Amino acid sequence: MARGDHIRVARMRGLYYHHGIDMGDGTVVHFSGEPLRLAEAIVTRDPMDVFSGGYPIERVDHGAKATAREDAAEVALSHLGETGYRLWDNNCEHFACYCKTGRKKSPQVRRALRLAAGTAATLAAGVITIAAARQLSRAVREEGKA
Repeated sequence: MARGDHIRVARMRGLYYHHGIDMGDGTVVHFSGEPLRLAEAIVTRDPMDVFSGGYPIERVDHGAKATAREDAAEVALSHLGETGYRLWDNNCEHFACYCKTGRKKSPQVRRALRLAAGTAATLAAGVITIAAARQLSRAVREEGKA
């Protein structure tokens, strides 16, 4: 990994990833904040071991969409001290992707939203099925009384 690389580390046993920009000197610029203290989140520069929490660090490849490493590092540094963390549209992944590509995006948020929508649709289908079965059962009982 090198200065300006978008890096990530698994958190909570891989439930999600925390993202940042490698500064090439053993530090990382990232949107800090723990899940239960997000109101305190700030773009900060921390030692690599603080960022990683002792877990393996991975480089995120943006392919042809990536800006030059030095440009990504400079963008990250220009945002130090910023606040306004929002899980759905301004989180650590949005920040790192923005530094590397100029676009705020979070594939892990998109996956979570798709999963939530799929789960909601499954639950709704289950509720409709149960309601229809109850209505059919009532109709059969009433027909038997006639």
